[in-house]
Amino acid sequence: MNIIPAIDIIEGQNVRLTQGDYGKKTAMKRTPEEAIAFYSSFEQVARIHIVDLMGALKQGAQETTVIQKLKEKTDLPLQIGGGLRETETIEQYDAIGIDYFILGTRAIMDLDWLETVVSRFPGRIFVGVDARENDIYVNGWTENSGITIDDYLKKIELLDIAGIIYTDINKDGMNQGPNFENTQRINGLTRHAVIASGGVRSKDDLDRLETMGITQAIVGKASHSDEFWRDIR
Repeated sequence: MNIIPAIDIIEGQNVRLTQGDYGKKTAMKRTPEEAIAFYSSFEQVARIHIVDLMGALKQGAQETTVIQKLKEKTDLPLQIGGGLRETETIEQYDAIGIDYFILGTRAIMDLDWLETVVSRFPGRIFVGVDARENDIYVNGWTENSGITIDDYLKKIELLDIAGIIYTDINKDGMNQGPNFENTQRINGLTRHAVIASGGVRSKDDLDRLETMGITQAIVGKASHSDEFWRDIR
């Protein structure tokens, strides 16, 4: 299992939201710089997941300066999400050495643009599929896109993407475990790598995902717990 710890940023601070609710913000004990140094010390960490939360809400990158500094502090690959609505923003991140780009809202709503970006950055685009039940949500998880997971996966099956990050919004930050059933179902619907996200609490959760054929998982709130990492060691 490849662990992908998350650093969510608002105004340069390392925070966590509950179920994507910007009114339920909790500051984490480590700064983004401290967190990236800590995560980089574990051999099980494949790469680090960084989200510009206000970028997602305001529909444009807000934390590029902070993210550039974080890139300079680790040799691990970084995957960046939040506010990547324009090709120019992706090119800006590419110029500072960012390895992977997570596209959400526009990738869901504008397939022609997604195809163009994927052809420009083959194998480096993760599509973020953030859902309640089978409905994909967009714009910082605030709006129902009107598109179901099943229909969307059919449309992107032939694209040369890095993978699909599936987040059950209702599980995110709740410390109740991921949506194992839907994660497994989605994994059976696509040839793309499925990265589990939302609700991962422990090594037991990671082990259960692995039995389903999931080999990558983003760990958010739990990754800030020393207890989680003691079990990993």
